[in-house]
Amino acid sequence: MSTSTDEHRPAADRPAPTAPTEGRRTQDAAGSSPVRAGSRVVIIGGGPGGYEAALVAAQLGARVTLVERQGTGGAAVLTDVVPSKTLIATAEWMTTTEAAAELGIRGGGGTSVDMAAVNRRVLALAERQSQDIRARLEREGIRVIDGTGRLAGHLGSTGTRPVHVTTADGEEIELVAEIVLVATGATPRVLPDAQPDGERILTWAQMYNLTELPEHLVVVGSGVTGAEFAGAYNGLGVPVTLVSSRDRVLPGEDEDAAELIENVFRSRGMTVLSRSRAAAVRRVGDGVEVELTDGRVVTASHCLVAVGGVPSTAGLGLEEAGVVLRDSGHIQVDRVSRTTGVRVYAAGDCTGVLPLASVAAMQGRIAMWHALGDAVSPLDVDAVTANIFTAPEIATIGVGEREVHDGEVDAVITQLPLARNPRAKMLGIREGFVKVMADRHSGAVLGAVVVAPRASELIFPLAVAVTQRITVDQLANVYTIYPSLSGSIAEAARTLHQTGE
Repeated sequence: MSTSTDEHRPAADRPAPTAPTEGRRTQDAAGSSPVRAGSRVVIIGGGPGGYEAALVAAQLGARVTLVERQGTGGAAVLTDVVPSKTLIATAEWMTTTEAAAELGIRGGGGTSVDMAAVNRRVLALAERQSQDIRARLEREGIRVIDGTGRLAGHLGSTGTRPVHVTTADGEEIELVAEIVLVATGATPRVLPDAQPDGERILTWAQMYNLTELPEHLVVVGSGVTGAEFAGAYNGLGVPVTLVSSRDRVLPGEDEDAAELIENVFRSRGMTVLSRSRAAAVRRVGDGVEVELTDGRVVTASHCLVAVGGVPSTAGLGLEEAGVVLRDSGHIQVDRVSRTTGVRVYAAGDCTGVLPLASVAAMQGRIAMWHALGDAVSPLDVDAVTANIFTAPEIATIGVGEREVHDGEVDAVITQLPLARNPRAKMLGIREGFVKVMADRHSGAVLGAVVVAPRASELIFPLAVAVTQRITVDQLANVYTIYPSLSGSIAEAARTLHQTGE
């Protein structure tokens, strides 16, 4: 049971509801909370976890203040998800021409990439998205403060939680809240012997500083971020060397999908150094040297260090407020986003649950539904869809093949290559597949993997099947367009039909 409840406080200490504000629902409006309307909510961090929480809290009648130091939308909008996927979309345009000759299309002169123009567009789009989010928040009556927030180490006299804010102008403000949400995200991890300089040695947040294509880019780290940037720059025509400390790229993903992506990388001319680890990255004149632990040295013009993130939890007064941090620095939360601190919730990458914007947003919504007395279902990570924006993309939902092989789940598996799909043949698509895991006895769809162009779109019917416990027979009996890539989803379901023998 939440400790941040108004019904446990004397009526005299409860905050009085404010007058209706244009664009914000009031206590009597549909969707508002009859329990805690008028509660003061302070949100530290304006990324997906923060701004989605703010919108829910305002909808439920709370008085909401959001504090963000970088810009509305946070790193996800300004330096991470939005800009990186915009860059990848540009690179994807280049890779779609690979099948041109096969389709009978002849071109002359080729294409070239203006990196300065690409990054201007990337950053402009991110800024517009940030402005759109801020405008939406303000229309809903949410107060947005540009600044940095910090929890007080004590509760107020009425049991409220004070939050100290230093504004962008240097002004010191104290906010008082019945509910606080921390959604401060994460920053790129930096290696001791690979210090970024923003010019030649770069984090993913600094890649948009480039005004020219690298002559040769070394990417250290073959997780999701490393693989996406390596694939994007390779698609833009840059010679890329990917340093992977594991046996294959994307070590945490479906093995068949990861193997396919690595083979695609190599076929497009990328150098993949498997079972290799970077010991140091040094700036040498107008280039870099990447020293590996086995003594080899890779010389290049630029190096991207993509070795994970560090939660942005330092200096927030969390431990003084009773919030337990894990050894990694992530905030410990339960499935409704509560921390161990009184009246303090947390959402997003600072919690280390899953580093996805969609999960951060859901954690933020769940936190407000719970804190403000609305109906809420705890976070279910098994229902999370994830996508890796390589070319082709990798989309996943639910149970994976590894869990089936390890005996954790009793399921049957089917996998169909996309190359035999008629629509794929028309489009010149050779790589990709649809994989479905279904309960051995009931036939319910438990998980799926799609590797294909726009796999992020194709995974949706399979996500519906997993979350709604739809069986393979029910899925197979849904009409699909002929010809279409989604036809392979129904075909995969048909192969898992149980005959009763």
